[in-house]
Amino acid sequence: MDNVAILIGVDGGGTGCRARVRAPDGRLLGEGRGGPANVRLGHGLAWANILSAIDATGIDRAALPDAAIVLGLAGIVDDAGANAMLAAGPGFGRARIVSDGHIACVGAFGGGDGGVLIVGTGSAAQVVTGGHARALFGWGFEIDDRGSGAALGRMAVRAALDAIDGIGPDTPFITAIRARIGDGAGAIVTWLGTARPADYGALAPLAFAHRDDPVAATLIARTARQVDAMIAHMVAVGAPRVALVGGMAAAILPWLDATSHDRLDSPAQDATEGALLLAQEIAGS
Repeated sequence: MDNVAILIGVDGGGTGCRARVRAPDGRLLGEGRGGPANVRLGHGLAWANILSAIDATGIDRAALPDAAIVLGLAGIVDDAGANAMLAAGPGFGRARIVSDGHIACVGAFGGGDGGVLIVGTGSAAQVVTGGHARALFGWGFEIDDRGSGAALGRMAVRAALDAIDGIGPDTPFITAIRARIGDGAGAIVTWLGTARPADYGALAPLAFAHRDDPVAATLIARTARQVDAMIAHMVAVGAPRVALVGGMAAAILPWLDATSHDRLDSPAQDATEGALLLAQEIAGS
């Protein structure tokens, strides 16, 4: 690490990102937060929010050429995507971009065997067995992201439109959704025109706040069954244990079945610390 002055770890998701900076000897130098850093929002926006989070740590950008940084970002599915994102960014001493699932798994199990399921704005999973990492689920809001806050929010919007059409119940939860996004089909459709996954994900807390409402309870239970199925598949492909992380993990946990609870393990460290562990590796390479 002779040429590396600082280590930076970044955990970038669909709602926000977190940066943490340590000295090579492990001392914490700062932490910061920024906006969404899912690469599918566009490289420019993602990098702007990442750099905002790094700025919030108190580290001067002049130090970046002497930094080893690892970024775990939502929306990264292969090396080509990671390399394209890296090429669009500023210069670092040593840098690597991986998926958010990758850093979460490293943080949870220290690089050992295990699986991490992220349920936040989106969803994604990573299973590591025998040193081999495999990404699962979370292929984008348009087609997947099952078990996520955004998927739950999308079901809530659909339920609100069903109530307007008269084919679904109109409950206090539906009233709360309409108060948030628009009271009437026209207003809701206008909202849909600009809504991003984070906007749908922001509706998920309304469901949990109305968990005794029959519509909200049905949607939460449906989401929980999706999470149960993902955990079961992760175990089936070799994960000896699974850590459930992400912004919606604590809220959905009580809704999971007993089998899922038996398979879950608490992560040893968070995803940002996983990124720092990887940054330490590239600093020493």
